[in-house]
Amino acid sequence: MSAYLILGKDIAAGLRADCARQVEALKADHGFTPGLAVVLVGEDPASQIYVRNKGKMTEEAGMNSFTHRLREDASQQQVESLLDKLNQDDTVDGILLQLPLPKHLDEASAIECISPDKDVDGLTEASAGRLTLGKPGIRPCTPSGCVILAKHALGDDLSGKHVVVIGRSILVGKPAALLFLEQNCTVTIAHSRTKDLPSVCREADILVAAVGRPKMVPADWVKPGACVIDVGINRIPAPEKGEGKTRVVGDVDFDACKEVAAHITPVPGSVGPMTIAGLLANTVIAAKLRRGI
Repeated sequence: MSAYLILGKDIAAGLRADCARQVEALKADHGFTPGLAVVLVGEDPASQIYVRNKGKMTEEAGMNSFTHRLREDASQQQVESLLDKLNQDDTVDGILLQLPLPKHLDEASAIECISPDKDVDGLTEASAGRLTLGKPGIRPCTPSGCVILAKHALGDDLSGKHVVVIGRSILVGKPAALLFLEQNCTVTIAHSRTKDLPSVCREADILVAAVGRPKMVPADWVKPGACVIDVGINRIPAPEKGEGKTRVVGDVDFDACKEVAAHITPVPGSVGPMTIAGLLANTVIAAKLRRGI
């Protein structure tokens, strides 16, 4: 029997609609419109698409959208000066630096230029510290989406569930582990040096794959009845579509794993839409926190 598909795009649509209602209330009751600024450096095609989609959905939620584009050869000083300017701009409540940056730029240094109060991606050291210490603050979009998807499948109370997160990146793996820990889960972080990775994965009630390797997780790594959250977005050749064509797959062998898992996220159409919805929600949160609402 095939697993229940956790359709993040439908859940994300509900989250965006809720954001729009909150924005309308802020306009009516407090007289201001939240604003999200996105900084794009260079001409990366995928980033261009992401930025365009984020801008469109920001406006659909009733917020102000500001897109700042810098040339591929922009200097570190130019990037950081723009971020500092946005920190001082009171019409901007959230700042997103679109990654990856061109190779000659220092991403970590640029991220640290973003005010933690406007860090809607939750990537600054201050945001990471707040998450680690369990203090209130803005949480990273993609990991937060993973928790919401798991709750949609299994219910709001995830206490005692064994979560295995494959991947230890600062973008997804580590914050996802901390967010599931906040939900009173038992959490294991697995990675390239983990001994007997298949056995570790088979212990998971909730398996989160976030490694960036296409179809890395086969069916025999999945515990029967588990909930599988696939964060991976990988392009692989698709000769059946024509010469030079590609298709998007996750880190999980979806067709095989859906016959073992009880719940599973498809790729594309699940975690990705949740990330953008989370970005909008974080912008509303930031706008309220900045004004003491």
